Amino acid sequence: MFDIEKLLTDVFRPEPGETVTVAVDLPREGVPDNPDWRERREMAEEWRQALERLAERIGFAVRPLLAWPATGANNADLPPRGLLGDEDVELEPVLSGSTLVLAMTEFSATAPLAKLAERLADFRAASMPGLLRRMENSALAADYAEVARRCQAILERLLGAVLVDVTFSTGHRAWFDLRHRTPEVDDGFLPRGKPGDRIINLPSGETFCVPYEGERDGVPSWTAGSIPVAEEGETVVFRVAGNRVIAVDGQGALAERYRALFADDPVRANIAEVAFGVNEAAVVTGNVLEDEKAGFHWAFGRSDHLGGAVGVGAFRRPETVVHQDIVYARGNPITVTEARVRRADGSEAVILENGDYVI
Repeated sequence: MFDIEKLLTDVFRPEPGETVTVAVDLPREGVPDNPDWRERREMAEEWRQALERLAERIGFAVRPLLAWPATGANNADLPPRGLLGDEDVELEPVLSGSTLVLAMTEFSATAPLAKLAERLADFRAASMPGLLRRMENSALAADYAEVARRCQAILERLLGAVLVDVTFSTGHRAWFDLRHRTPEVDDGFLPRGKPGDRIINLPSGETFCVPYEGERDGVPSWTAGSIPVAEEGETVVFRVAGNRVIAVDGQGALAERYRALFADDPVRANIAEVAFGVNEAAVVTGNVLEDEKAGFHWAFGRSDHLGGAVGVGAFRRPETVVHQDIVYARGNPITVTEARVRRADGSEAVILENGDYVI
């Protein structure tokens, strides 16, 4: 049986004197509702009430449900105003006045919440875009002590590495430049005062790094190669050089869609993340929030919220901001057969071999 109060206690360790806010986004003109989104808003109120029960025993404050009009894009900046219960409010003071925020949204708020965490010493947040109730019986019910152990094992391999060398099940190969970067973990543990990154996803379970994006004068990025992408029965290949998607090879509708996506705003072609999901309870169904915790993935677009150099201001306009993950866990059309890190002294360490983690 899923125990919401146990999960909230194990993950967040709420303390006396805290102020906790549960947030959702709302359908609006041009962004229609759907059944999963509607159920997620119901879940948000259930989680908020569970926090209220904990608050009675521990002694912290839980606000009414916070809601804002949907941004319509993952990791775009949040709108200026929303609703706190029935009260019209400015979002920034409500969020900044919280010590813990749980964002159970349709469109990811990870990036703007991460920027708040950078600015505020006593602020942390869990971002849950696309959360589904069925995850209460899969990735949310994982043994998070084991998740943390696996995240740490991969972190130890990534620290000090200069490249991640990845071979896909299609035979394509790509290299992700880790120079001038520090890998991090999202291990499902977010107590007050946690050092380092104070933003997690739920479900949790990945070790990640933003590849070097070539922002230093005279130091180009080594990220390069050929990355296959499969969707809706079609496979295309992203050709990558200098940490950018420079071409999309393919003849069908998927290839045309991605070519148009990158042409509309070339900053979207930035390689923004390389990551290893290690939550063994995660089930691959096509929901990126959970899929990415099940295996290797990478992302394109915005990266500053993860420690990179590409933020909202680099994009042509706010509505073209994106951070999109592509996942290669077992159950996806394409997987990763091998991943290893390479160090400056020529040594190597294996992370994935024959499709299995070596940790």
